[in-house]
Amino acid sequence: MTREPRREDARVPIVKEGEQERALLVGLDVRTRRAKGTVPAQAAVARDAAQSTDPSLSSPQRARKDAPSASGASATSNGKLNIPEFDAEESLAELRTLAESAGAKVAGKILQHRDRPDPATLIGAGKLQELAGLAASVNADLLLFDHDLSPSQQRNIEAVVQRRVIDRTQLILDIFARHARTREGQLQVELAQLQYLLPRLAGRGGEMSQLGGGIGTRGPGETQLETDRRKIYRRIRHVEQQLENVRRIRAQQRQRRESAPVATIALVGYTNAGKSTLFNALTRAGVLSSPKMFATLDPTIRGVDLPSKRKVLLSDTVGFIRNLPHTLVSAFRATLEEVQRASLILHVSDASSRLSAEQDAQVEIVLKELEAENKARLRVMNKVDLLDEEVAASLMAASAHDKARTLYVSAVEGTGLDRLLERIDAMIEEDPVNRVHLRVPQDQGKALAILEARARIYSRKYLDGTVELEADAPESVMRRMHEFVVPDSKVAVKP
Repeated sequence: MTREPRREDARVPIVKEGEQERALLVGLDVRTRRAKGTVPAQAAVARDAAQSTDPSLSSPQRARKDAPSASGASATSNGKLNIPEFDAEESLAELRTLAESAGAKVAGKILQHRDRPDPATLIGAGKLQELAGLAASVNADLLLFDHDLSPSQQRNIEAVVQRRVIDRTQLILDIFARHARTREGQLQVELAQLQYLLPRLAGRGGEMSQLGGGIGTRGPGETQLETDRRKIYRRIRHVEQQLENVRRIRAQQRQRRESAPVATIALVGYTNAGKSTLFNALTRAGVLSSPKMFATLDPTIRGVDLPSKRKVLLSDTVGFIRNLPHTLVSAFRATLEEVQRASLILHVSDASSRLSAEQDAQVEIVLKELEAENKARLRVMNKVDLLDEEVAASLMAASAHDKARTLYVSAVEGTGLDRLLERIDAMIEEDPVNRVHLRVPQDQGKALAILEARARIYSRKYLDGTVELEADAPESVMRRMHEFVVPDSKVAVKP
């Protein structure tokens, strides 16, 4: 966050290019009065998601009632899961991580407790005066609000604090802009930024006055505001057209991939859950993995060989976050189509986070918006290396049975990855694997090499210049080997 503010507003401190901006974090804790027994909507989503997964998730809780689960959910006396929620302090801690990912230096924080947000300034006039004094004392360049601000609220706050004011959505957009590397990613971020900026043009200083003045310029004219809006609308249409071209090219690429019996698996999860580290561990792709939020923005697809020798495509996607701006979901729809078209979704969670279940709720909300909530899914609890060894061993043992839909792994240490690949292999339906009996002449070197590379061979006998094999082979391989299938083979292979 090193961009220089508008020079026409002399009240805003000027930050030189390359200097690290000092940010003051501002949080709001709204004390809602919920009826007894009611559950917030997002917590309800998290609880439903947790309770609909494999029973192995709660079995460690039954075995050790006094120990919290890795997901952060604990069992209550009636057997239901108690889902921890983000409180105001934890939300501010997440905002600090976002600010640091954007390149800012956090100079301080302030948290306001109110029964309801103030419609004019969000935090109230008295707290706003206190905030202005604190910003001056810590020499803050900007204020980061852990809340979405309306255009009028943003203008009212800036008028008092004499500093630039950025809300949570604008901060996330800035991080996306910093991390976008490909042309597609840059276009998607620009579209989201333009859509965010459009309702915030009004009142941006004296530059919004009439274009002309004096003799010869009187008349209806056009305000600078109208001109800027027209330019933004024109730019939005241009970017949307370019993204449509990207979407068309991506659809053509996907159509070519789908013409072959190769399944696509999408990694989804909360930002900083370790998706890129897991992606690298499974594919050895070497994509950027970083503790910073939204380190992965541009999608990457690599091939993975399963234990059955089938090949699948693994797609690394952008991380989700609480209150992900709707404009970003819309702008990144071309990228997130990989999630919609995937054969299997690997939902990666941070097993070491107390708020894992609440983070999963946010993922569920975005998946529902993408209409992908009913896709086949395997839940992967990552970072078990950060748990107590005894708890980690208990959780991994509980998820070891064949039909478990939750697995515990450590992408950093490679723990549990073999079991993960086996579970993916069992859930993928494309290019099904069958047990066959083959008799291949020894001079058919190419056929034998294909079977060696693409099939799991269980027995091999050399008789009268032929090789008799018993193997598990994908249907795509057997279509090329149908002439070598022994007639009494239990599995019929269509030529």
